[in-house]
Amino acid sequence: MISRVYGETVQHAGTARPRANLGRVVDDLGATLLELAHGDPDRPGEISAVVFHDPLDQPVLPSHALVLGVGVEAPGHVAALLRRLGEQNAAALVVRAPVPLTDEVRAAADEAAVAVLGLRRGAPWGHLSEMLRSLLAQGAGAGPADEESLGGLPAGDLFAVANAIAALLDAPITIEDRNSRVLAFSGRQDEADPSRVETILGRQVPERYARVLHERGDFRDLLRSDQTVYIEPFSDGMGGTTLPRVAISVRAGDEVLGSIWAVVPGRLSDERNEALRESAKLVALHMLRVRAGADVQRRMRTDLLSTALEGGVGAGEALERLGLAGQPLLVLGVALDERGPRYDNSGSATVVHDRQRLSDAFALHLSAIHPRAAAAAIGAVTYGLVPMTGAVETAGTRAVGILQDFLDRVGDRLPPITAVAPVALDLSDVAHSRSCVDRVLRVLREGRLHRRIGRFDELQGEALISELRDLATARGEEPTGALARLIDYDRRRRGDLVRTLCAWLHAFGDVVTASESIAVHQNTFRYRLRRVTEVGQCDLGDPDQRFALMVQLQVLRVDSPPDP
Repeated sequence: MISRVYGETVQHAGTARPRANLGRVVDDLGATLLELAHGDPDRPGEISAVVFHDPLDQPVLPSHALVLGVGVEAPGHVAALLRRLGEQNAAALVVRAPVPLTDEVRAAADEAAVAVLGLRRGAPWGHLSEMLRSLLAQGAGAGPADEESLGGLPAGDLFAVANAIAALLDAPITIEDRNSRVLAFSGRQDEADPSRVETILGRQVPERYARVLHERGDFRDLLRSDQTVYIEPFSDGMGGTTLPRVAISVRAGDEVLGSIWAVVPGRLSDERNEALRESAKLVALHMLRVRAGADVQRRMRTDLLSTALEGGVGAGEALERLGLAGQPLLVLGVALDERGPRYDNSGSATVVHDRQRLSDAFALHLSAIHPRAAAAAIGAVTYGLVPMTGAVETAGTRAVGILQDFLDRVGDRLPPITAVAPVALDLSDVAHSRSCVDRVLRVLREGRLHRRIGRFDELQGEALISELRDLATARGEEPTGALARLIDYDRRRRGDLVRTLCAWLHAFGDVVTASESIAVHQNTFRYRLRRVTEVGQCDLGDPDQRFALMVQLQVLRVDSPPDP
């Protein structure tokens, strides 16, 4: 039944419509979120990316991008931006409604061949960005997978599914996940009530409505059954009441994937209830297809990024497929700081889960920085490649700014440590920069420096010392010469000569500062310092001997007196 009905519905709706062009965006997000203010929505070409406009840092746009003009309101500013976007072959500009459609704006839009859309008041920009990326992702694919269909609809295209169900039930539809987040919605939402419009604008069922549904047991009935649930109207908290709804859970075996919600005038007939139950099965297939596609896309991106970072034979092709070839790149790294009390008694599952959350957050953060930025988790580290804009001399400062913004957003929920490598000016530099990221993260993990962001040009010395320690450990190196004699003396006499030497070297020979650092009287400290030269048979006035002792103390980890 469902295949037959869906085949008819799709034929009626027109399956040939492009899946990722401007017309598709206007069709699926129009009326509720977006309105076409000016321009031709049927201009050929698929939308390549969704980019936020930043007046202080003009991004390099891929061809046929959709640009979100946050805060661009004055007609003169809108017209000027349209002209710049026309030079970069952008597809459309979105500004906050009502759009200032002056003659200047219309002329600039026509000259640039860039459509102008208005975002409805009350709809967050972030919500629009997520919806657009979700819509475009459903149209993305590779090879034969693009032609796959389920029930006569493009596989994974939840917006097309929602429109088909809406035509089937003659009612506006939303498809939501287990947490009542809107994944897709149909047209005709203007026929619904204010609570539905608020849900779509916020992409989440408002908390006050969700509380009522929980208290009345509607959510419980929905999750426990694979049958349709009729939702009686209730107060909307603004002097009115909601319209009735019919909902059904979307299941894959015993797992609840989400739910379908239809705003209806009353109870459905038996035939339409059966149609909704059949629809839920099809939606489950599409949701599983979206999940599988996301996993495949993530693995493919990880493989490409890993190949590029290794710098092997396929590195050039990998960068080409990522859209990052032939340009300088910022190479960044993020890892979970697992030293804190949060992970002391937690299982490995908690660590893996938090690593994935951190990786996803970093990838999302970089995608907002540049449309072609790439990020993927390789082992315990998430690496990011960002096309560099501006002078090479300021690249390090820009990279630190990107990471600092990320740390500010994440806070202490997922404690990260981050690294900045030298700019990769060409393909041969990418693998070296990845190595620098790993070395910096190791320095930060060892905890000698209490910081969250590390730059290789600042921490190269620490990195070299860490590598010398590895070499010394592998060779089984032990202290010799003057340092060995001081250690032996401290063990036999319960002395404190090694600590005295460390304090003096760390204080650059300043006896006052050194004695205070180990809480010893200056005269006592001077006496011990003389004993260091006598017992160790060394000349602390000789810079070569001082340096040799410092290297031994750092590399062999002799930084405190042994326990008598």
